[in-house]
Amino acid sequence: MNTILVTGGAGFIGSHVVRLFVEKYPNYHIYNLDALTYAGNLENLKDIEHNTNYTFIKGDITDEDFINALFEEHKFDSVIHLAAESHVDRSIQDPLAFVKTNVIGTMNLLNAAKKYWNGNFTNKRFYHVSTDEVYGTLGQTGLFTETTAYNPNSPYSASKASSDHFVRAYGETYKLPYVITNCSNNYGQNQFPEKLIPLFINNIINNKPLPVYGDGNYTRDWLYVKDHARAIDLVYHKGINGETYNIGGFNEWKNIDLVRLLCQQMDVELGRSKGTSEQLITYVKDRPGHDLRYAIDASKIKNELGWKPSVTFEQGLEKTIKWYLSNEDWLNNVTSGQYQSYYKKQYN
Repeated sequence: MNTILVTGGAGFIGSHVVRLFVEKYPNYHIYNLDALTYAGNLENLKDIEHNTNYTFIKGDITDEDFINALFEEHKFDSVIHLAAESHVDRSIQDPLAFVKTNVIGTMNLLNAAKKYWNGNFTNKRFYHVSTDEVYGTLGQTGLFTETTAYNPNSPYSASKASSDHFVRAYGETYKLPYVITNCSNNYGQNQFPEKLIPLFINNIINNKPLPVYGDGNYTRDWLYVKDHARAIDLVYHKGINGETYNIGGFNEWKNIDLVRLLCQQMDVELGRSKGTSEQLITYVKDRPGHDLRYAIDASKIKNELGWKPSVTFEQGLEKTIKWYLSNEDWLNNVTSGQYQSYYKKQYN
């Protein structure tokens, strides 16, 4: 049996990865390690929590002794490392929290893998999930490729760039088998409503202002989370050790254009007259170090591994809106903090 440790598996992207692997590979055992901070929600995985090839472990990757004990006990064959602090605004307020989780936490995992695999790297893999923000910002043209020089501009992206470098260093120095993926902005079901799309969906439902930074012309490439999980599956199984793969949605949207599309679709779904939600758009003071544009060239994973997005952004956004509107209890639990009692109720 292939024994895989997935870190951050109760989070937004992690929960989709865990579900995909648990359901698709019954001969694998998936251990989901999550600290259950504000962004980790076990309700995301209620449908698989009793599967025999799934185990949840509450714990913190920054606890070195705990991580070593886990590797000693479970003899993991592989790590899919998603656990991270990921919100840029929070990183501006508390940079050291991002260093602790994203850098020290990654180091603890690398050291444990190196120690317990002890040079026997047959069928072993350390898969590090990262972000396109490590590359910095683009002008009006150009795309991030796997060879783009790192140029992070926020404490968040700097911490992720550091962890990427350490993973590569362990590959070069200790021959640890690794792959890295750098993805664009994810969206979809179960995303914590601090990020743009679920935040604005929730605000539109409640007729609250939609705060758009600056002039709204910041541009991002958007990736549907289920397509990201499919890409992680492919890279885990078919990616080449020591390689990096960029994962993007092959589409760019200026923030203000995205928000207007979201408003239009929400008006349709809520039965409101056209233009109602757009009246909630409110321009606010820009955040420090705001990158102008991200855009990923995902041709490598497309050409080498055969991956491509399954939906257009418009289709993915419609699916996302319908999910949130059909799961308002989930949304209310998250925004009120009640979801944090689920672990105590289920696992205590």
